Amino acid sequence: MNKGKRYTTALGQIDKSKLYEVEDGLALAIETAKAKFDETVELHIRLGVDGRNADQQVRGVVVLPHGTGKSVKVLVIARGDKAEEAVKAGADFVGAEEIISKIQNDNWLDFDVCITTPDMMGVVGRIARVLGPKGLMPNPKSGTVTMDVTKAISDVKAGKVEYRLDKTNNVHVIIGKVSFGKEKLMENYEALMNAIIKAKPAAAKGQYIKNVSVATSMGPGIKLNARS
Repeated sequence: MNKGKRYTTALGQIDKSKLYEVEDGLALAIETAKAKFDETVELHIRLGVDGRNADQQVRGVVVLPHGTGKSVKVLVIARGDKAEEAVKAGADFVGAEEIISKIQNDNWLDFDVCITTPDMMGVVGRIARVLGPKGLMPNPKSGTVTMDVTKAISDVKAGKVEYRLDKTNNVHVIIGKVSFGKEKLMENYEALMNAIIKAKPAAAKGQYIKNVSVATSMGPGIKLNARS
């Protein structure tokens, strides 16, 4: 596939054989982002684990100090007092069986995070095949199956992100926007990497962080010197 002129120009400013110090790499990503919109900045992290083994899974959540720069739509599936609590806490959508039906029948997925209470998991299970592939299925490990819906909503709105292995043992996480500037992106980077390092499985052997690269929405990847 042919790349655009902006991409080609940015690529010419990057030494593909070099491992950039993190601050330098983030600065270069910002410098080469020339799109007419505020580009997203994403980290791509290859880990030295084998995700096919249950004891080498890497998954968790972290609240980024400066958020992601993205407005997050939160759906809460709950009944009674917990539904009222979710409304007061600022959830964008709140419901129970009627929301399940809307997702099932209308393929409605106009939300970014789904939070539910433990008692509703049996109902939510009906749409697991819809939510799962989209990465929207509530999970206790990510803090989205909880009785404390106020805290869950607050964390998500404040910039909580989930990290998890894909099938190729890579983790992909948004750490902000180009407009954040180097310092804020650096603080978000450190929060994420510290969380991933702490999540290292006991069964993982050898080098844990294989390589890390940063890229903007429209830009090429920049390899970072991320020590582990």
